[in-house]
Amino acid sequence: MNRIELASRRDFLETLFSAGAMIFAAGIIPAGAAELDVGKTAWHPSVFLGLDTDGSIIIVSHRSEMGTGIRTSLPMVVADELEADWSRVRIEQAIGDKKYGSQDTDGSQSIRDFYAIMRETGATARLMLERAAAAQWGVSPGECRASDHQVIHAASGKKAGFGELVSAAVKQPIPAKNEIRLKSPEQFRYIGKGVPIVDLKDICTGAAIYGFDAHVPGMVYASIERSPVLGGKLKSFDDSQARKLPGVQQTVVIEGAQPPYGFQALGGVAVIADNTWAASQARKKLKIEWEYGPNAIYQTETYKKSLVESANKPQKVVRSIGDVDAAFGAAAKVVEANYYTPLLAHAPMEPPAALAHYQNGKVETWTATQDPQQVQETVSKALGIKPADVTCHVTLLGGAFGRKSKPDYVAEAAILSKKVGKPVKISWTREEDIHFDYYHSTSAMYFKAGLDSSGKPVAWLQRTVFPPIGSTFDDKESYGGAGELSQGWIDIPFDIANLRAENGPAQAHLRIGWLRSVANIYHAFGIQSFIDELAHTAGQDPVEYWLAALGAPRTIDFAGQQAKYTNYGKPMNAYPLDTGRLKRVAEVVAERSGWANKKSGQGHAWGFAAHRSFLTYVAAVVEVEVDPKGKLRIPRVDIAVDCGSAINPDRVKAQFEGAAVFGASVALLGEITTADGRVQQGNFDTYPVARINEAPYETRVHIVEGGGLPTGAGEPGVPPTAPAICNAVFAATGKRVRELPLRKQKLV
Repeated sequence: MNRIELASRRDFLETLFSAGAMIFAAGIIPAGAAELDVGKTAWHPSVFLGLDTDGSIIIVSHRSEMGTGIRTSLPMVVADELEADWSRVRIEQAIGDKKYGSQDTDGSQSIRDFYAIMRETGATARLMLERAAAAQWGVSPGECRASDHQVIHAASGKKAGFGELVSAAVKQPIPAKNEIRLKSPEQFRYIGKGVPIVDLKDICTGAAIYGFDAHVPGMVYASIERSPVLGGKLKSFDDSQARKLPGVQQTVVIEGAQPPYGFQALGGVAVIADNTWAASQARKKLKIEWEYGPNAIYQTETYKKSLVESANKPQKVVRSIGDVDAAFGAAAKVVEANYYTPLLAHAPMEPPAALAHYQNGKVETWTATQDPQQVQETVSKALGIKPADVTCHVTLLGGAFGRKSKPDYVAEAAILSKKVGKPVKISWTREEDIHFDYYHSTSAMYFKAGLDSSGKPVAWLQRTVFPPIGSTFDDKESYGGAGELSQGWIDIPFDIANLRAENGPAQAHLRIGWLRSVANIYHAFGIQSFIDELAHTAGQDPVEYWLAALGAPRTIDFAGQQAKYTNYGKPMNAYPLDTGRLKRVAEVVAERSGWANKKSGQGHAWGFAAHRSFLTYVAAVVEVEVDPKGKLRIPRVDIAVDCGSAINPDRVKAQFEGAAVFGASVALLGEITTADGRVQQGNFDTYPVARINEAPYETRVHIVEGGGLPTGAGEPGVPPTAPAICNAVFAATGKRVRELPLRKQKLV
């Protein structure tokens, strides 16, 4: 994840204005332009907001739209503080440019990182418009008020539209920060009210532009044969049969990537053709010999065994409270369990695609990316040019889940464009998407708890072993990074006097990357399943047992606990780990789901889990039915979420509804396996995702207003879903699921 770097407020604001218009953004691609020709755009704004003399407003979205609604949510914050008429606002998508701060649409961070900045942007422009009107009318600025796209002087009844005031407002000095008046929540017009996404009509009518839709005149199409084993080197190839097919222009070799792989193009032999079909068919005719290298030894079952063995041995301590070993010796009962989750692929609806045009030492790209600045960095390194000489236009993304923050596919298009001297488009197939992913890590976890005579946990030991994301950027890295270990492992919330968390090493043999909710997936699955085990061992209600283990509301302080907790990059004083908020969502979901009245057993039951991730508190109750043949059905999911202030409640609900489906896919179906270093899955027949009959039939999202700063919404719904499903399966069948996916387990 990129570190946000912003200029000082005054330097930032001083770039926002120019003669004739109030300007806050830079030249970008028109959202609906079929040819994506930015040279034809009539007006080029400069950082986030632009007002023109006809009263029209342009707000630039510098984050990527992949179904979250962020192209709507961030601009509506600006519009609200500005007092703009939303119907007169046009949203433009920013190209990659460091002046926007971080453009990495990842980590559920867009709102939490830019909410305050967007509010200040709108409020600054509003105040300058009010002062411009006051100067024209010869009245005190305090007597003028912006409302509904105009400024009003109530005493005289004078009114002036924003467009009328633009030229005068430009001449106003930039207000000091202490002069800006932010709205109070009761004054909000859009924030917290829910605004339909701006792309809705285009998406529904097929007019929306995605990565696969990118097109420029004269472009050619490429299909690449890559080594099936990571790190494999090209020994020889014969393209004679491939070049005979109609439409084929040539073949091109891309040099193989060297570890650490980062976001490099993997390399291979590319077929260049007049269309995608010709390129893909000719690729099948290539005869290639590979030298597979050391990763050819990678076998899922052998590797899994080594992870489990490591998890059952003492490892590096990453958090420690009290004296765990002594507490185990005094415990009335000791419970142990091993949990395991497999590798996962992203499998977004739209596989990776990119179009690149290299000419005169510069390259222009069009792609579905979560991070256009990373495209600039990656492509510039691949071509040996400056990042500023890489232009990245951002299309809509047909899903991403973290995959499209890794622009190896854009580097491929750019390299090929430079080699062939033409614009080159690459459209990955589903098989390529799954075979050459940055996989969500596998993890083996070991748990041990000491219970007192009442069944209360008095000692807790946990170990996690997984190939870390850091291995993608440093091939010698084998321990989990502080960020991964802060995702549900170090920050286990239970009030247990004696607790130790450990992490063991694991060598990666594939590219490992972040996927929606990242390490929280396996850590929440292990911890939330094991606490449910303890509840049943103690013969107690799982929710009541969980609440008792959580203890009295408190703010967790990691001082003196050997813990390097990152808190998702945010200061603990602004975003404390507040167990009271976690307790509240647990209580709300139990109440709204009718937990107290549920009677589990005989193939029908409910499961509970709760987890904090991305600074957001979430609890889930999942209903399952397991028929006599072992077929599982999920009639209903209840999710309670405290994400601070819900800026766009409709989008928050949509994200958690989607998270329930995503979580069901993880629990029921998701698994990547390897044999001889090769990924064995290739499409939805071998890597299934939840279909309509497997997804939850109904998901009810209950937003718990926590107040204060907004937090993440895109990812936090995923972690508690899988353990809640598995806990429900145990309550329904007596079968404790400690290994995912469920489709491999016998439930009856």
